[in-house]
Amino acid sequence: MATRAEIAVENKMNGMNCAQAVACAFADKVDIDKETLLALTQTFGVGIGATMEGTCGAIVGANVILGLAGKDDTRPVNMKKAGELLRTFQAQNGAVTCKELKGIGTGVVLRECNDCVADAANFLEKLI
Repeated sequence: MATRAEIAVENKMNGMNCAQAVACAFADKVDIDKETLLALTQTFGVGIGATMEGTCGAIVGANVILGLAGKDDTRPVNMKKAGELLRTFQAQNGAVTCKELKGIGTGVVLRECNDCVADAANFLEKLI
């Protein structure tokens, strides 16, 4: 049986953006169908709106699921989990923005998209 991270990477390799790939790997954990998750996360690819300036889409996709899975939790619980996910991703990869992860401006790629997707899925799985 494939892990959530493997499913997320497969989603990415089959044409989903990073946010969609992570979110759809967890579709069965939330009360929303895959098509709705695809629509919800369609604009978060390539650093939000394909600008590379925003947060890595894999992190955004994970946070969409985190919020939906924890909709009955209190706001402080969800905010704490979201912060933990972001800090863990930052600690492992050295950045959270697409531009920095891809080495735009520095020429040093910190993490490839498939690895970011796998990381976000692994971190998310520990939180939900």
